[in-house]
This record gives sequence, structure tokens and C-alpha cells, in this order.
Amino acid sequence: MDFNELLSALSFVVFTYDNSPITLLQLLQVPLYLFLAWFIITRAGRLIVKALKRRHVGADAIHLFTRMYFIISIAVLVFTSMEILNIPLTAFAFVSGAIAIGVGFGAQNIINNFISGWILMWERPIRIGDFLEVGEARGVVECINTRSTLIRRNDGVHMLVPNSQLLENTVTNWTLIDKNARTFIRVGVAYGSDVVKVRELIYQVIGERDDILPQPKPLVLFEDFGDNALIFDLIFWVSAVSETDIRRRRSEIRFRMYELFNEHQVVIAYPQRDLHVDGNLTITQSHKN
Repeated sequence: MDFNELLSALSFVVFTYDNSPITLLQLLQVPLYLFLAWFIITRAGRLIVKALKRRHVGADAIHLFTRMYFIISIAVLVFTSMEILNIPLTAFAFVSGAIAIGVGFGAQNIINNFISGWILMWERPIRIGDFLEVGEARGVVECINTRSTLIRRNDGVHMLVPNSQLLENTVTNWTLIDKNARTFIRVGVAYGSDVVKVRELIYQVIGERDDILPQPKPLVLFEDFGDNALIFDLIFWVSAVSETDIRRRRSEIRFRMYELFNEHQVVIAYPQRDLHVDGNLTITQSHKN
């Protein structure tokens, strides 16, 4: 088959739409164009993402750029393909109207979550890596999708939260401004203990650690005269990315506090009760044969 015969075969009209002939060449051009264009788009997207990471751009900003980049790319590919096939946009007017009606009646939640997802990515009240408290669950944001947000809880379980819930309900973001968090440790020592010495020992524990923020300054409070103990509260600030990180540091401080108290004969109180009996108390012992 020579070139003229090939050209004639490719010019064969497969069908006609709105008085516009659609040839075999046009039908072959579209998949080839889509494959080549998508290959270039994906490669360029990866290069741009690598460049953004080298510039230490935030993960949430990269995520937003990636979503917008691919949506715009898909729109360009669709319009270009229609241009190649000489199909006007008005051809989809009826279909788009029917889809809009269907969306309005049957997909309100999907559209609500979709729009909420874009609001989250654009306004960034919640970012990838933030530590959230959603209801009774706490965890780190791993991904913000167009419909839901993926959160990894402290127990390692992944939780999918619809984006609309994150906007409509109260959500505590522990790391919205920074990763600093305040926490405290309560300890009770026995009555008769040297309270000044107790305070010095607690401050010594804090002074030995370099992961406690110097500002605001750690504070030791003589909280109360308890039923069974003298109550002390240690209040301090740390930079942490999760609740587990905070709990680990509190545990390490308690271990060291217990060690120092033992070295200086400071007794950690335990629950006890004094029993007062009015009148005579008789104790009898029974003997079993």
C-alpha cells in the first residue's frame, strides 16, 4: 500500500456528527495524543514536585498543587480531544444538564465533601502532618483527598473522615500554629515530707532534660492538701507531633522523679484511711474442729 492509498484509508469517514465528518485518522489521533500528552504531564508533574520538595515546600502545599495541576491538565486534554474531533461543546449541553439534575438530587453529600475538600486544601485550617482531635479520636493527618481525609490514630488504625465533618463540627488542631503543647504531671508525697526539697527535686528532673521548652518556664505548684498526700503539679511545655510523644516524655519524667525521690527518702503517698471506733471493740477467734 503506497502513501496515497494509506492517506485515502485514513480519510475514511467513520461517522458524521452535526454535519461534521469524523474520519479514521481523527479517531486514531485522539488516543495517541492522549497517551503522549499524559506521559508528558505526569513526567513534568513529578519533576515539579521534586523541585518543590528540594525547596522545602510544605506537604500540604505540594498536595494542593498536584490536585490543581492534574485537574487543569485533564480539562485541557478533554477540550483538545474535542477540538481534534471537531465536536462542539454544545453537544454536551443536554448531558451536562441531566448530570446536574442527578447531582442535585442524589449526590449532595458527595458534592458537599468534594467542595469541603477543596476548602480544606485552599484555606489550610488542617494540613498534612497536623495532630487532630476529632470527637473521641486523635491522630495525625496523612492525606486530604477530595472526598475524605485520612487520619492515622494513635493506635495505628487509619480513619477516614468526610471532609464536610471537619468543617461543620468542632475539631481540635494541636499543631495549627506550632507543635508546642502544654502538659502536666501530678504527684502526691506523704505528709511530713520536706515540701521545699520536693519542689527542688522536681525542678532538678526538668533541668536534666533538653526537650522541655524554656519558654514558657516550667512551673511546680503545691496544688493541694489531699486526703492522703501533699499534691504537687509540674506544668511544662514541649514540642511534640503526637499525643504518644507527650505520653512518652511524661513517663520518662516520672521514672526519673521516682528515682530521685527514693534517693532522698521522699515517700510517694498511697491511699490510706484512719478508722475511729466509738465504744468497745471485741475480737473473737473461732476454732474449727
